[in-house]
Amino acid sequence: MGAYSDSYQRSLDDPEGFWLEAARAVDWTREPTRALDTSNAPLYRWFPDGELNTSYNALDRHVENGRGDQVALIWDSPVTGTIRRYTYSELLDEVARFAGALAGLGVTKGDRVIIYLPMVPEAVIAMLGCARIGAVHSVVFGGFAPKELAARISDAQPKVIVAASCGIEPTRVVEYQPIIQAALAITAHQPDKVVFLQRDAAPAELGERDIDWHAFVDGAEPAAPVPMAATDPLYVLYTSGTTGKPKGVVRDTGGHAVALTWSMGAIYDIGPGDVWWTASDVGWVVGHSYIVYAPLLIGATSVLYEGKPVGTPDAGAFWRVIADHGVKALFTAPTALRAIKKLDPDALELKKYDLTKFLTLFLAGERLDPETYRWAHEKLGTPVIDHWWQTETGWAISANPRGIEPMQVKPGSSTMPVPGWDVRILDPDGAELPAGGEGAIALKLPLPPGSLPTLWGDDRRYLKEYLSTYVGYYLTGDSGYRDEDGYLFVMGRTDDVINVAGHRLSTGSMEAVLASHPAVAECAVIGVKDQLKGQVPRGIVVLKAGVDIDEDTLRAELVALVRSDIGPVAAFRDVSVVDGLPKTRSGKILRKTMRGIADGRDEPVPSTIEDASVLDALRAVLVTGN
Repeated sequence: MGAYSDSYQRSLDDPEGFWLEAARAVDWTREPTRALDTSNAPLYRWFPDGELNTSYNALDRHVENGRGDQVALIWDSPVTGTIRRYTYSELLDEVARFAGALAGLGVTKGDRVIIYLPMVPEAVIAMLGCARIGAVHSVVFGGFAPKELAARISDAQPKVIVAASCGIEPTRVVEYQPIIQAALAITAHQPDKVVFLQRDAAPAELGERDIDWHAFVDGAEPAAPVPMAATDPLYVLYTSGTTGKPKGVVRDTGGHAVALTWSMGAIYDIGPGDVWWTASDVGWVVGHSYIVYAPLLIGATSVLYEGKPVGTPDAGAFWRVIADHGVKALFTAPTALRAIKKLDPDALELKKYDLTKFLTLFLAGERLDPETYRWAHEKLGTPVIDHWWQTETGWAISANPRGIEPMQVKPGSSTMPVPGWDVRILDPDGAELPAGGEGAIALKLPLPPGSLPTLWGDDRRYLKEYLSTYVGYYLTGDSGYRDEDGYLFVMGRTDDVINVAGHRLSTGSMEAVLASHPAVAECAVIGVKDQLKGQVPRGIVVLKAGVDIDEDTLRAELVALVRSDIGPVAAFRDVSVVDGLPKTRSGKILRKTMRGIADGRDEPVPSTIEDASVLDALRAVLVTGN
């Protein structure tokens, strides 16, 4: 690991030199002379004297450098039967006019704009348009419930909301205007205007403060990029808070541009002209970082997909998109692979497509169990790379850096800490654990560029929730360990570590065992209350399509597997077979909700849930035990 070791060690020993060198890949209106500002530690700031514009870096400079005719964005929308391509010149024109239209409404540097759009090109245009004039955008996942939307409006206090009349899903149309109206009815803050992108599937009836997108943008004077301080906020993205109030994760302008530009080559081995597809949503951090900003910052072609790439009966949608557009690398969640494996365990759909240009599959967002890794690697015949990061960090903490030095893959591991991230495994007292010891994953301060500098309008909450448990460290909230080679194994959230008769056990370890069974497509293990042992694990499994096995036999085999691999100490005896696991729209399994139901609490249906009927069916299983 010569190249990786050198890069990683330099990033820790000389962060100033390391990140100033990386900053040369970005075009600045005022070059930074220093990288890290420690004057208000632990509220660190990156490139404090630098000045730039993200929209210019994502678009204008590529056009000026002769890449205007290259495709920047491919919109693939099977739900509307549309494929549309935008060159860098065309996308620049759309973004500049949208920015000019926003400016015409009085939106200026520092004003907030909420973007409530589905996976349409206008979402990218709106984000980059805000960045162009220095407005702070806050993207809310299209279709989020009124209460969740209202909380974000109340906190961000947007001057304008940019929305669509509806979102289109494979089985339904979701009208957005009623959701917006309901949200505005329960929040004191009212935007000046709401801009609606009218869609044929369900046009909105516009009111007095509403504006049609095309009437808004057509004929607008293009806006020039506004120079921004590197420390100015680029966007605010809300994530769930422990108190119920969402946390507004702030992303700064300069550190974000430097880190994401560096990451595309170093981690993903993607360069100018390569076709890159992130199968996520712009409402999540993955969509912000790797659908919109990072690929455009380095001059790649980004695929924007509207629809669900996995669903009955189509298990071949992923492979069709990769083949049709010549995708070099795909970034998605393990959940998607587990769904494909369940529908098409022999990967028969895969054989219908030419994937010769496809080189790497990257996975993140949920723990990649070894069985799913093995299945994907065997069927695709390409490297399958797990990596780990969070909404707060904005880019990968741990990865297999394909552009620096490809490393051996270890199933279950996200490989090694990425340069810039000083990863430590700590016990409850803050002592660092040796190799193999599982504990809290913490990141030594300062965090590298691109990570959150604070929470929107709430430095105190940032310090309390992230930096107070261990002095000098950011607490990730995840549990894991590093092996003797330094590989990081992320086992799950710290609240997914259960205490069985005084023994702390990782539910992630048990899930890995269950997933290894040939009949299991996906699974979850939760800790439930027990009068004798305090907590005991409960397994919930979904079978692969076409599997015919007696459930009692399966349960006995799974219990025996856990007993063999983890030991009798796990007290694992309870397994339920279900048709599906409740998940968020981003594919994360709702383990906390499942635990609450199993413990007899009246858990509300989360607004982030993908399909509430799945949770209703599971509720009966968890309550009755059948």
